[in-house]
Amino acid sequence: MRRIKITKKGFEGVYYRESTKRRYRGKPDKSYEILYRNKAGKLVSEKIGWLSEGYNAEVARDIRGKRVREVRHGNEILDTEMTVATAWEHFEKWILANTKRYRNDQSMYRNHIAKRFAHLKLSQLSPLDLEKLKAEMLAEGKSPQMVKHALTLVSRIYNKMNDLSLWRGDNPVKRVKKPQFDSARIRFLNRNEAQELLEQLSKRNLQAHDMALLSLHTGMRLGEIRALRWQNVNLDERLIHVVASGEDDTTKNYTSRDAFMSDAVYEMLKEYVRPANEFVFINQYGKQHTNVPTTFKRIANKLFNEGVTDRRQKVTFHTLRHTFASWLALKGTPILTIRDLMGHKTLAMTERYAKLIPDARRDAVANVFK
Repeated sequence: MRRIKITKKGFEGVYYRESTKRRYRGKPDKSYEILYRNKAGKLVSEKIGWLSEGYNAEVARDIRGKRVREVRHGNEILDTEMTVATAWEHFEKWILANTKRYRNDQSMYRNHIAKRFAHLKLSQLSPLDLEKLKAEMLAEGKSPQMVKHALTLVSRIYNKMNDLSLWRGDNPVKRVKKPQFDSARIRFLNRNEAQELLEQLSKRNLQAHDMALLSLHTGMRLGEIRALRWQNVNLDERLIHVVASGEDDTTKNYTSRDAFMSDAVYEMLKEYVRPANEFVFINQYGKQHTNVPTTFKRIANKLFNEGVTDRRQKVTFHTLRHTFASWLALKGTPILTIRDLMGHKTLAMTERYAKLIPDARRDAVANVFK
């Protein structure tokens, strides 16, 4: 039997053969088949069935469409009716399995996105809806940074549904202008301020003092200090191995590094005696700290934050890490060295400190032309 191509628009890859023996309703029976390429690119021919058995060109076309989708996207067929709520369920499973910092996303979705858009289909959510979200959040007094986070989360949900081949469509966030802001923390302590802070902490909470000293002298993040165990402290070599374990409270970018002890840090740590597998710093219940000691917040607010409204100018525990990097820069430390000591993943994260080394740059130019 000769294979005949159906030339009608929308029936690409659909063919039929007329039987020389079988007849149906007084005419030669037709056997429908489809052609498509598999994942290896090989042309596949698949028989669908006879007209006398209830098969026709439309059925063959639909089956071919299903086969093509399965080749491109796996066996899970696209959900064209997917709602924002369903997309979030898929997205949440993915971030729980693949990211460390998912709690902010969960809170953002629950508090700002679900109540507005959960019932909508992904195909229904428009740029105008997102502009309303932006305006409402700003009117509620939410920061531009938080609004940008909300829009970015929506965008990530759309992108992930496309990446996972669960849905196909445009991302409406692409047509929404996100709020612009400078979130870089610019406040760092001078030597006198740092000394005063440490003195006040030592009078009220020695462990808060020691955690602050460690951050100030090594640039370690709060989460890294909370997760620090004695097995990663080498007093003989004066090294601290900051471990990237992938847990929520360890290094931010999954990259381990070594921190070097100053004399003050060495003298402080050698006074502690604890088993190797225990946390270096524990709370009053003998457990790992879950946050910044309240004593630090209270003293920092009293010394530096009264009347300060710009969050970039407020002194927080993270200010100590920022201060460490700023002091390195002021001493003319090469920017690549600062990057490595801070554990930054990219140089762009460290470049903010380059402006603090004007004298080093001026001297470099002057030395060239001596």
